[in-house]
Amino acid sequence: MDSASAWFFQADEVEKYRNCQRMSLGSFSRYMTEKHDGNIVDKSGIGSDIFIFIQEDITMCGIVGYIGDREAADFLMDGLAKLEYRGYDSAGIAVYHDGAIAVRKKAGRLVNLAEEVKQHPVIGTVGIGHTRWATHGGPSDVNAHPHTDEKGNFAIVHNGIIENYMELKEELLNKGYHFKSETDTEVVAHLCADMYDGDFTSTVRKVLARLRGSYSLVFMCKFEPDKIICSKKDNPLIVGLGKGENYIASDIPAILSYTRKTYIMNDGEIAIVSKDNVWVTDLEGKPISKKVFEVNWDAEAAEKGGFPHFMLKEIYEQPKAIKDTMSCRITKDGKHIHFEELNWTPEDVKSIGKILITACGTAYHAGLLAKYFIEKLARIPVEVDIASEYRYHDPLTDSKTLCIVVSQSGETIDTLAALKEAKRRGARSLAITNVVGSSISREADQVAYTWAGPEIAVASTKAYTTQLVTLLLLALYMGRLNGNLDEAKEEKILADLGKLPDQCQKIFDQADKIKGLCPFFKDKEDVFFIGRSMDYGLAMEGALKLKEISYIHAESYAGGELKHGTLSLIEAGVPVIALATQLEVEEKMISNIKEVKARDAYVVGVVQEGDTEVAKTVDDLITVPASDDFVVSILAIVPLQLLAYYIAVSRGNDVDKPRNLAKSVTVE
Repeated sequence: MDSASAWFFQADEVEKYRNCQRMSLGSFSRYMTEKHDGNIVDKSGIGSDIFIFIQEDITMCGIVGYIGDREAADFLMDGLAKLEYRGYDSAGIAVYHDGAIAVRKKAGRLVNLAEEVKQHPVIGTVGIGHTRWATHGGPSDVNAHPHTDEKGNFAIVHNGIIENYMELKEELLNKGYHFKSETDTEVVAHLCADMYDGDFTSTVRKVLARLRGSYSLVFMCKFEPDKIICSKKDNPLIVGLGKGENYIASDIPAILSYTRKTYIMNDGEIAIVSKDNVWVTDLEGKPISKKVFEVNWDAEAAEKGGFPHFMLKEIYEQPKAIKDTMSCRITKDGKHIHFEELNWTPEDVKSIGKILITACGTAYHAGLLAKYFIEKLARIPVEVDIASEYRYHDPLTDSKTLCIVVSQSGETIDTLAALKEAKRRGARSLAITNVVGSSISREADQVAYTWAGPEIAVASTKAYTTQLVTLLLLALYMGRLNGNLDEAKEEKILADLGKLPDQCQKIFDQADKIKGLCPFFKDKEDVFFIGRSMDYGLAMEGALKLKEISYIHAESYAGGELKHGTLSLIEAGVPVIALATQLEVEEKMISNIKEVKARDAYVVGVVQEGDTEVAKTVDDLITVPASDDFVVSILAIVPLQLLAYYIAVSRGNDVDKPRNLAKSVTVE
């Protein structure tokens, strides 16, 4: 919870919700505000009759479903294994057999569920499964999905948040329903039972009409075991199309081994899935014609490919990802940018009054560098906003604004909400995303895809570098169209961009050296990153990589800010990563390095090859191939990714699935 704010309520008002205290703060406050006609007071003290309702902001869950002739449990467990990166607080499956729905679920990693299924097998050819990231109710067996009604007639798996679940829960409690879990999802199962009219599909439609919030939902009903039904709002969901069998999943890797043909579900669509057919309708039951999207990823692309971790594999995949992202956007002579998917005119670019870039996490850091790219090369003012904050400061966004949203998954709920708000205010919109057919790609006016391929590790690597490549190409494209970038400068940058994949390999050749730095970091409690100009944005991403997988506290600072307080944190032996790849500010960075060295910090410099000045002031040095300043800002993240990786491994951490984090964030 954000310690800066909380809603407090009288105990007598919430006593009956004692078992539901882990609901979203926003949801609960909205519910209570509505109940009390807006008369809610934000109290500053905590008395004996006050409860605090705690907000959990982050979630991502994996969903799978199967209907066909094979054993459903086999597909469900295999699919969940490929989606465990989406949440690993608990996992469960539900399978229909012989007139009943059997549920198996366990808290913790998927291996716990696998052992449970081994000891208590479930037989049947229809089933659903779920790997959970906890929001409403802590990780436990009882809070794990699937959830059922009291009689076991309906089973539900869910990704998202049902914002009005407390209101619905109170209604159902008053009708005599009993709840076992603290989750919002269990409400949906009981609501199905309460609203059942003898027709499974009709019941689902009525239930969906009662829900507010974001969700991907999959339903089973023991009265109609020849179908499973799914729907979505704001969260990802796909239907895989097979022969004599069909599949449901929240992400493509779960089905790649079984089919490449998919329907990508849109908000407000319902899919009724049998083993031989898939019918898609709107919420009123009107048929919707869907186009088949054929996945072109290799099945092996979602596997480790011999690397010990997905993260390391994905770091080493960056040369190919960069090459793929550039190949369709640079003319054959290598001298100009061509964004066929945008097809802008000079007038289109000249009409832009300012650019808003909004994103979260690593994608936000890409946006910070993009500000330098665009302002320097296209001379268009750029504002970079954290997506989760954008809506709350009455932003000055209008019809002259180009809103660029950046998201690897295309499903980040805060980024999607910011995009919708910018559009509501009249902005044109462009999505930079890695996933074709994602929610953000569908919501934006235009899309520029990063062709990174599937990224499984929670810590983003190749998605980040391809975002930077795409954004740099976009800056060049706009600069040429509006006349602010001369041809020679464009050609120079493009020439260096063309070398980028091979230059990554030169950094990989230093892997042993980078790994050799780990003893200096392994047992430290704090690490500081400093940089100026584009190196500052790079420092922010380097710090994020380190802290999210090593669990070492890491902070980034603009070099010039050291003297404004940060120097008080520097003492003997504290590691400092000094990024000094930007030649125009190197002299000032050397001064900053000397400031921390004077306080006995252990300093590792990151510089371009051939640099001799920084080496005189640091304890150790990482070099990257010399390149244009714009291009080197992309290249220089690679050694920081490797350093973070090796430090995390040396500490014995689960690199691909760091604690308390999930791959995508699909609730607020």
